[in-house]
Amino acid sequence: MSEILVLYYSRHGATAQMARQIARGIEKVDSVEARLRTVSPVSAECEAIAPAIPDEGAPYAQLSDLQECAGLALGSPTRFGNMAAALKYFIDSTSPLWLSGALINKPATVFTSTSSMHGGQETTCLSMMLPLLHHGMTLIGVPYSEAALMKTQTGGTPYGASHLAGIDSDKALSDDEISMCQSVGQRIATHAKAMLEQGLIKV
Repeated sequence: MSEILVLYYSRHGATAQMARQIARGIEKVDSVEARLRTVSPVSAECEAIAPAIPDEGAPYAQLSDLQECAGLALGSPTRFGNMAAALKYFIDSTSPLWLSGALINKPATVFTSTSSMHGGQETTCLSMMLPLLHHGMTLIGVPYSEAALMKTQTGGTPYGASHLAGIDSDKALSDDEISMCQSVGQRIATHAKAMLEQGLIKV
């Protein structure tokens, strides 16, 4: 059984909702499971210590989660058109995996949520892609064969699944957003499974 790591940061829960839908899509593929992980917030106190285990939701990610995964779905809310600092902080700690080439060829996708319709969904997706390209990962987007991408009135980009959370960050995922999340989850799992079978990636 191979695993796809669904790694995300979520402040108000919208990105976490997306992560769960992507996990559902992943687990539609036989012999592939989703491993949900999050990251701790960045503290303004230099010596602040976060609990080792969050009070609720997914456990905090370790570098071993990336090492052991056959693929990665990386998600963050938008922060001025960029990924959240908490996720970037974790990504910045992955140099040992870069040095060993642990992520080379592994498929990856990105996802995001914003409060406003034009709040930087696509640039946030692009910001998350950059370190993945440095790791040598193979990027998976949302193709236009996905019907929801053509008719969505909320979130959705070819760069990755996205969600319009609303000004109060309380909007539920739309049917189109759910469809795109599950579709990209299934797509990355299918790619990872095929690459494993061909010996193109190692876990």
